[in-house]
Amino acid sequence: MKNEILSRIDSPADLKQLSESQLEQLAVEMRNALCNVVANRTAHFASNLGVVELALALHLVFDFSKDRLIWDTGHQIYPHKLLTGRYSEFPTMRQKGGLMGYPNPAESPYDLFMTGHAGCSVSSVLGMKAGDDLRRDKRRAVAVIGDGALPSGIVFEALNNAAGLEKDILVILNDNKMGICPRVGGLARYLDQARVAPFYNELKRDVSWLLNKVPIVGDAVERVLFQAKEMVKASLHGGMLFEQLGFKYIGPIDGHDLKSLREYLEMVKDLKGPVLLHVFTEKGHGFKPACEDPVLFHTPPPFERRDDEVVSVKKSSSRAYTDVISDAIYAAMEVNPQVVVLTAAMCEGNKLQKIRSVFPDRFFDTGICESHAVAFAAGMAKSGLRPIVDIYSTFLQRSFDQIFQEVALQNLPVTFCLDRAGVVGPDGPTHHGVFDNTYMRVFPNMVVMAPGDEGDVKGMLDFAIGHPGPVSIRYPKTGAESIERTVEPVRLGEAEVIDWGRDGILIAFGSLLTNCVKAAARLKGEGLDVGVINARFCKPIDRDTILRAVAEAGFVVTVEESSLLGGFGSAVLETANAAGLRTDHIRRLGIPDQYIEHADRNEQLRELGLDADGIVRTVLAAADRGSLVADEA
Repeated sequence: MKNEILSRIDSPADLKQLSESQLEQLAVEMRNALCNVVANRTAHFASNLGVVELALALHLVFDFSKDRLIWDTGHQIYPHKLLTGRYSEFPTMRQKGGLMGYPNPAESPYDLFMTGHAGCSVSSVLGMKAGDDLRRDKRRAVAVIGDGALPSGIVFEALNNAAGLEKDILVILNDNKMGICPRVGGLARYLDQARVAPFYNELKRDVSWLLNKVPIVGDAVERVLFQAKEMVKASLHGGMLFEQLGFKYIGPIDGHDLKSLREYLEMVKDLKGPVLLHVFTEKGHGFKPACEDPVLFHTPPPFERRDDEVVSVKKSSSRAYTDVISDAIYAAMEVNPQVVVLTAAMCEGNKLQKIRSVFPDRFFDTGICESHAVAFAAGMAKSGLRPIVDIYSTFLQRSFDQIFQEVALQNLPVTFCLDRAGVVGPDGPTHHGVFDNTYMRVFPNMVVMAPGDEGDVKGMLDFAIGHPGPVSIRYPKTGAESIERTVEPVRLGEAEVIDWGRDGILIAFGSLLTNCVKAAARLKGEGLDVGVINARFCKPIDRDTILRAVAEAGFVVTVEESSLLGGFGSAVLETANAAGLRTDHIRRLGIPDQYIEHADRNEQLRELGLDADGIVRTVLAAADRGSLVADEA
């Protein structure tokens, strides 16, 4: 299909020239463009298909060259990008140097925040509205938030504050009954009530008309009429919660009826005070396979399609660390009935479907509520269970205070499985898990670990479950590799010496161990005998092994897929300094003090010098410097 209309959209202003039939055709072309992107790479898909009409309606009714618009979470930003002058760049989506898969202010003035974590849109748009009002700058303010993000605590903090300030903001609740997986919890059931009462707004208008027409002849009649109105609302209205919070609730309305969407947006855009517009959408709308399996097609692997059918899905043949961890958790749950698993709306991403199915009473999905998940796990640990909190590294940051107070301060046996630790390729800076070494190792009582390869995983998890205090295990979003060796048992604070080198030592914390082994083998061809240590522990660090390496080796290179600020390399320097050893021959490889742009993961590791070639270059430079220092001495 040729995208004849879409290719002519250079800005939202171009939409005003289109007829209703042309707008409908534009929606079809936008979905076609989305299908074309996903045919070549992994990308967020079903969520974007579901907001095509909503994006069109918003840009038709508002002028976001001036007004404010924030898309919560941001992975459903693709239709918005298509309408804001980025169609010609669309084939570069999630590629190095191309469009980001999330909002990006560097790309367009229509993107106000780089959003990738759920729940913050209402707070951000409220802050912008408050700032605009103080500056007497008349702008409308709109936040689009999904029902999956709605349970996040920060959302209700923002809704409460917005109602208290009585600011003129519009919150659009995009309700598709899904996060990545089907939504869970009491709010999910509450929103479902709205689906069986679609005529509330009409009834509300009828009641208002009746109350205005009936003559008031005393307090008793007024009370009766008021109670009648409240009874109608209580029995038929799924939006009472929002009205009680201080929002005008409008909806629910069909999120794929473009004409109706425009009418409602026109109706509410100038209402005073905070307004919540409840919109029903279908995740994957317009592409049958995505509608039938919105979980798979949330971020599907590349696939071939013919018309409205998927011909083939190109799946990776490698076994990922996520699968290895999931299998280890399952095995632990089989033998230990005290082990329970918690996740924050990421059952699919963390590969926990089998655990959810086989152990439903010991599997807990808290929704996108990471702070609650950690405090909840602490309560379970206090009661005698062995909870495993399985959350992406970048999302666990949201529970920093609960890790401190509810877990580490109480020294409770909670195991944290930090998925997607390190760089995560095309998801980019909002999703890289590069800070957990730093934020975990600062807490007393916390044990911080990382498997060097697949062989470390089960031993580490078994150790963590048996440990009397909190443990963090980090692992990357990549295929699990293995190095040939007899895997040593995992003991608290003990590193594993793969090979001791006469000239220098590579100390790896985490899965870049395999790159270090490859680099050491190549360096032997350069005449350098370089050893490799699998650190296993960042905290407590293996003091004896590390100090021996620092004292005996001509150079030491630490390698980690995490922030250099406060990370494993820093722990090595601190350990050497505390022992009074020289440290000028220590080099650290890791993530520098900058945000890493989206690209293929291998491209990112190569640019950071964390692939085998980069490690070889660093060692050769360190070896030259080491010889100069020796000569001067």
